[in-house]
Amino acid sequence: MARRSDKPVVRKAIRSPRGAQAGQAARSDRSHRDAAGDGPEPRARQHPDDKLVRVAGLPSVDELFENGAERVERLYFEAALKAQVQPWCAYLARRHKVFRQIGGEEMQRVAGTVMHGGIVALARPRPIRDLDLSGVEAWAKQGEPMLILCGGGNPQNIGAIARTAAFYGVRRLVLASHPAQSALPDAAYRVAKGGLEWIDIYRVEELVPVLRRLAAYYDVVGVTGESAVPLGGIERTGKPIALVLDGDDDGIPRTVAAACATVVSLQGSGPMRSLNVSAAAAILIHELLGPGTSGWRAGGKQAGR
Repeated sequence: MARRSDKPVVRKAIRSPRGAQAGQAARSDRSHRDAAGDGPEPRARQHPDDKLVRVAGLPSVDELFENGAERVERLYFEAALKAQVQPWCAYLARRHKVFRQIGGEEMQRVAGTVMHGGIVALARPRPIRDLDLSGVEAWAKQGEPMLILCGGGNPQNIGAIARTAAFYGVRRLVLASHPAQSALPDAAYRVAKGGLEWIDIYRVEELVPVLRRLAAYYDVVGVTGESAVPLGGIERTGKPIALVLDGDDDGIPRTVAAACATVVSLQGSGPMRSLNVSAAAAILIHELLGPGTSGWRAGGKQAGR
């Protein structure tokens, strides 16, 4: 993913804010208006009319500016973060975008949550594209694993899974039976802590025929809560893994399981019978999909930033 030369040097600015005086400083008492300068003060997103997503919290906003700064339309921050955000404000000023220091009550209203960490960016969301199977073969040749969620999925679960996937360098996330919309909601971005900036998300409507076609390039492994093969019992063919989980904690449907080459389950040792799908996904990604595991085809190129 190429970085543009005009983006702010974000990480250095956060770690050494005194040395991050990038041209124009943020003004604390008013927003930076666009060239027209007309119109009312920008307001928080009004769902569903406004298609911007709210990315809250310093780690999430950091990742957004690192990998998608051109998507940011507005930035709001509290006084305590003024020094850290100056490079971002300078960048937005050059692009004639809005930035503004606000108080705690207004921040909660703009962010739509009390868990905002003193900063929120309103940005154009990353799109969810329809999966083009013609490109899947190339991913498999590079040894790249794939993560597939069926059943729509809770936005918070999707965000948590995206964070884990980004941590382990798993770049391909496919959502099955996902509503025909162009973006994920704010909650997914908040929980992902920036992870959604580093992975590509795709959508399929009919998962079973897609899994059957993926079998030509991937070892398709489904996960269920019922009796199944333990993780150590997966028979490998040398292909990368496409891991299929249910997005709503219920286990994949039997029709989906029948389309998988192997169906596995996590075996616990305590009284709890199951895990939240995001917790199960973290274990499975670590064991099966992380670089250096068998989920990466031998000789495949490691996916990264």
